[in-house]
Amino acid sequence: MSIRSLLSFGLLAAPLVSALPAADYKSTSCSTSTSHTTATGKKGLNTYAKKAGKLYFGTAADVPGTNETTDKYYRAELANNADWGSVTPANAMKWVFTEPEQGVFNYTEAELFLAAANPDGKRKVRCHNLNWYNQLPNWVTSGTWTNETLTAVLINHVTHLVEYFGDRCYAWDVVNEALSDSGTGNLADNSTWRSDIWYNTIGPNYVAVAFKAAEAAVKANKLKVKLYYNDYNIESAGNKATAAQALVKSLKDAGIQIDGAGLQSHFIVGSTPSRAAQTANMNAFAALGVDVAITELDIRTTVPATAAAQQQQVVDYASSVGACADVNACVGVTAWDFDDAYSWIPSTFPGQGYGDLFFQPGGYGTPLVRKAAYDGCIQGLTS
Repeated sequence: MSIRSLLSFGLLAAPLVSALPAADYKSTSCSTSTSHTTATGKKGLNTYAKKAGKLYFGTAADVPGTNETTDKYYRAELANNADWGSVTPANAMKWVFTEPEQGVFNYTEAELFLAAANPDGKRKVRCHNLNWYNQLPNWVTSGTWTNETLTAVLINHVTHLVEYFGDRCYAWDVVNEALSDSGTGNLADNSTWRSDIWYNTIGPNYVAVAFKAAEAAVKANKLKVKLYYNDYNIESAGNKATAAQALVKSLKDAGIQIDGAGLQSHFIVGSTPSRAAQTANMNAFAALGVDVAITELDIRTTVPATAAAQQQQVVDYASSVGACADVNACVGVTAWDFDDAYSWIPSTFPGQGYGDLFFQPGGYGTPLVRKAAYDGCIQGLTS
């Protein structure tokens, strides 16, 4: 999903800063009604994930361009290797930033992200993303394209980014959200595909074009980068998951490199698929010969969150993270940022929020508190 406040482009409102407050991250008593974690000690989510056989537990971060950049408490937690073994740029590597003019590549935002989120180069970076229908510069969306000319633009963009970042990326989300929410699951049906500039101009083959270009850059530069398809509403059985599995299979059958399926996992408290349902779905992808990963996990609810919703959120986080723990092919979990103060949820789903693992009771520039949902992640990794 991955929509943020593009302040410099004036596309969305400024990021919401919680009016809520503070403490260290261990269980504390505070005058809010928020349930806090009971976890103590030096072990963090990434520690538990590795002990469970996963490669990482990670987070997205929207640095630079938001108040995350200058919030010292946020930045301190972002630097916490016990919690975060991988990082994902929420926006800095998207097309609107990396190729703002045709053929003119700008990696300033991406380099600032890498300097802030992976300063020593030891974390895995899930680079996000090479192709999406959203957050495109005007020259793409307003251009007059043919199949041939837009295909050339797509290949050029993918090639440049894969080559430039090289093995600083552990993985790339090559294509993001190509599928419709109302399709039949059959790739031959137009309704299965999202109607956007890529599909409407090039047709469904644009996905293969993007993956072929990424694969060619990987091979030409002898890279180890993993190539993923990433989408939402494919985390449990249904038409969209069926379509995503068919898409993965079609690429594999064509001999095109695809290494993983990214399950975004933007869930709703009380409507999150069960652990068993998510496990079965992950195994269905894994049977196609690819890794799976939870790539954008958050679990939102109506705000203010009731005590019952907070308790259910713990269960839902345990179910989701636990599903990854149960599946050998699931390499890791990425939270779609970790602090409610900077969540994308309130601006996209008015009246909803509380989806992340931390909050700042005092707002910007105040200490973070771990929520009880953090315990749910540990439960999922240890039971």
